[in-house]
Amino acid sequence: MPSPRARRILLIDDDRLQHHLVQGFLGRFRSGPWELDVAADYEAGLKKLLSGKYAVCLLDYRLGERDGLELLRAARAADSATPVVFLTADASDEIDDAAMEAGAMDFLVKADLNPRILEHAIRYARKLGETMGQLKQLATRDALTGLHNRREFDRMVAEECQRASRFGHPFALVMADIDFFKKINDTHGHQVGDEVLKHVASLLAGQLRVVDRIARYGGEEFAILMVETERKAAVEGLQRLFALLAETPCQPAGTDLTLNVTLSAGLAVMPDDASACTELIALADKALYAAKHAGRNRVVTAHSLK
Repeated sequence: MPSPRARRILLIDDDRLQHHLVQGFLGRFRSGPWELDVAADYEAGLKKLLSGKYAVCLLDYRLGERDGLELLRAARAADSATPVVFLTADASDEIDDAAMEAGAMDFLVKADLNPRILEHAIRYARKLGETMGQLKQLATRDALTGLHNRREFDRMVAEECQRASRFGHPFALVMADIDFFKKINDTHGHQVGDEVLKHVASLLAGQLRVVDRIARYGGEEFAILMVETERKAAVEGLQRLFALLAETPCQPAGTDLTLNVTLSAGLAVMPDDASACTELIALADKALYAAKHAGRNRVVTAHSLK
């Protein structure tokens, strides 16, 4: 069964005549039926686009005092994945280039529109959007666990550091490591080790808030970003995760094994512990190694090392 957004198109345009024209074109598509939703200004259009409810967005260049390029850049900055087809009354190479640079999948001149051209552009934008989504998945996700990879996590930490510096909001960075993971691999083999990694990743990701971020940082190490979180709340959250791990042993598929898995974790908070991103990561790493040297299966904060 297709997803609810599979047959929904968003048109962001302040021209009511254009609304009726596009609606008529959709009715003549060979691939119909399609449902058209309309937004007549920048604010309403951006809100609907960021909802993620649409297969494609048709975006007009002129939106009163603001323009579609600004809206498209804002949507991409918010990580919107909805493919966008740019519409304009002017056949301008300059606008065409700017639209593509901002992230549009295609560029159409309104005077040239007809059902065939529009349907082709929508089909092309959807296909290109799917391909780009798959490439992004490969570039930003760990293939085994499905978590963010290190490169993507480093990018997100840098963004959060900038946000914290600008607005003064605290956040916590956690570096966590599976205890005695090498022994698991050596004793039971790497396939069982992979099952343990997936088990831990699933439990951790399932307990975090939607706004938090988690990555497989390398090998058996995980990194967690807890936004708008003070040290005390971060430690309490980690203790709940540790308790969940203790209550949920790993039972690798195809085996009769039951493996108790524990973590060691280091925690650093910005701005209390560090004022720079590199310093924060180094302190969380230092706290992680302190946790392992102290006997494992525990959380050590960077603050406690001072």
